[in-house]
Amino acid sequence: MPTPRVIYQPRPGSPIDVDRVFYGRLGQETETRNQIEQFVVPIRSGRAWPVLAGQICRIVVVEGAQVADFNAWNLNNPRERFWAARTKQLHRAHVTTFDRLWSCLPYLRPMLTITADTVDYPLDEDGAGCHDLLGTRCDPYVHKMLNGEEFDYCCHSNLVRAVAPYHLDESDVHDVLNIFQVTGLTTDDRYFVKPSPARQGDYFEFFAEIDLLCAISTCPQGDLSVQAWGQDADDPIDTCHPLGVEIYQPHPGLMEGWQSPPTSDYRGIHGLDRP
Repeated sequence: MPTPRVIYQPRPGSPIDVDRVFYGRLGQETETRNQIEQFVVPIRSGRAWPVLAGQICRIVVVEGAQVADFNAWNLNNPRERFWAARTKQLHRAHVTTFDRLWSCLPYLRPMLTITADTVDYPLDEDGAGCHDLLGTRCDPYVHKMLNGEEFDYCCHSNLVRAVAPYHLDESDVHDVLNIFQVTGLTTDDRYFVKPSPARQGDYFEFFAEIDLLCAISTCPQGDLSVQAWGQDADDPIDTCHPLGVEIYQPHPGLMEGWQSPPTSDYRGIHGLDRP
C-alpha cells in the first residue's frame, strides 16, 4: 500500500506556517488586554457579533460542557466567509492553537488565528479529536427526516435567527466549526461523536485577522452525551448549557509588525478565452 502523505505542504514563510512567537504572546500575555465586551448566549439559541481586525475573541464554558457551532463572515463583505473544507485540508480535522480558519474563494486568506485552547484533548484511542471540522451543524431538515418532528432550534435555525439583524439569511449560513465537540470516524468510516470534555472555565480563543461577523449556536444537543437521533433518541435538554463570549483589545505593543492579510493575488482567468 502507498504511504499516506499530507497533500498541502507549505513552503517556509507560507501563511499556513504561522509566527508562533507572535501568536503565542497574544495568547499568553492576557494581563495587558482591555476587555471591550462580554455577554452570554443562552441554551438552544444563537447570537452574532462583530470582532474587528486586531481584536481577540474568547468562547467560554460558563457552566457545564456545551458544543458551539461557529460561523464567520467578512464583516464588510459577507460573500467572503469561512471555508470549513479547505481549512480542514490546510490544517487538520480538529483544530487547536496556531491553526487558522480560512475564507472561501476567490478570497482565500486567514480570517482568524487560534491563540488559545484550554481543552487538552489529543487524538484518543478511537482517533477522535476536539473542535471538529469533520461534520457540520444540525438542521431542522435532517431532524424532520430522522425524527419526524418540526424542531426550530437546531443549530442551523439558531444561526439563521442570529444573523437576521445583520441582513443575512438562511443562504448565508454555512458549514461550521464545532467548538468543544469531539468527533471521529469509525473503522467502517462513519462519523461519530463523544461527550464534550470541556469543563467550566475552559475557553477557545482566536485573533481576528480581518473585520469579522461571528456567530455561534449553543447546540440543542448540549454536550452530545445523549442520543438525539433515531430509535433510541431522547431530549438532551438537561445537558444544555449557556456559553460566554468575551472580546478583548490586545496591548498595542504586542501588535507591532502585524498587518491584516490581503485576499489572494491570483489574477488568472481560469483558462477561459476572453475577447
